[in-house]
Amino acid sequence: MAGNGLPSLGRVKLTDLIPSEGIPSDSYKLSVSTLSQSFAQYSAAIIQFPASDGALLRSGLDSARLYFQQKAAYPPEELIHTNDSREWCKTSGYCADPQLWQETYDYRPGLTPTDPINGLEFPPGGLPDIFGLLSKAARDVLDAISYYLNLRSSPFTEILDNVPLRSREISSSVLSVCCHARPSFPGAQHNNLTTQDDGQLIMVPDHEHQVDKSLISVVKSDKAGFHVRDFQGRWILLDGDLGPQEAVVYPGLALYQATAGYVNPALHRTEINNMSGNMYGKCSLVFKLMPKSMTSLSCSEMRAAGHGVEAQFQLPIPVDDFMQRSHPTDQLFNRNTFPNFSYPPAHEGRQYFLI
Repeated sequence: MAGNGLPSLGRVKLTDLIPSEGIPSDSYKLSVSTLSQSFAQYSAAIIQFPASDGALLRSGLDSARLYFQQKAAYPPEELIHTNDSREWCKTSGYCADPQLWQETYDYRPGLTPTDPINGLEFPPGGLPDIFGLLSKAARDVLDAISYYLNLRSSPFTEILDNVPLRSREISSSVLSVCCHARPSFPGAQHNNLTTQDDGQLIMVPDHEHQVDKSLISVVKSDKAGFHVRDFQGRWILLDGDLGPQEAVVYPGLALYQATAGYVNPALHRTEINNMSGNMYGKCSLVFKLMPKSMTSLSCSEMRAAGHGVEAQFQLPIPVDDFMQRSHPTDQLFNRNTFPNFSYPPAHEGRQYFLI
């Protein structure tokens, strides 16, 4: 990276990323620059919510722990499955994946009921409010990246869900309430358990890494263990010192495709420390801002802004096809150089954008 790189993971206040009419403020430009540089170096950043929103996230995590704590040790066979790309925009409710030692409750507006299931099982609480909060944050982050790339305002509106959803529409974006490594869930046999020098038991998943197919993902966890790989190939722990009002945000494969490879997706993995003293597992709220299934990912906005578009990004790709394809990560993360953006000093009242 250039000499103006960030010394550590970027932290930005969400309130500073909210755009306003007219000339952008210095705080907005600084926050956008910090966010984008952090994406370029670490494939992630930390966003800080207002105090009232932090309370909502904390309440959501408390509800998640209670929800998974009362789940049966052996869920019904029809609820145990691994990822099926054909169902990417239809997931809803509870499912379990023993290979990842992970349980998930997907909340998808327009599809997921908010009332008790069969009058017996209550879903995690506060999901509609948390969905709205994290969706707004992800959209603000997406607009900030658009500004940094010198794209027009809200260039991805056509591929995003309506706000609010129209009659009978189902959200493409999803809020996943996740639990990793719940001791009573039979997933330990599918993972590697190792012991540190201090005697602590650590879970290292068989699946070394994952990459989301989202535009933007936002994660808030109750315990540390979420890692991403930076541009130097190092695994960086992101949630080791998060405050109650902070969450991790990172780009996914859909944004990589829509920006012609200028914004690299985050390669991430979850490790669970101190398994011997872990009663509830690691709970997380994971929001994924997804493109609509009946649209296409196109780099036309990048071309309109004067960016070079390589041959592999020239043709639009239907979103549904993109989501069902496999995407080898070797070509994404073994590059010698990453895009580096900077704001030069203003000249005669005008600001120029350089790559």
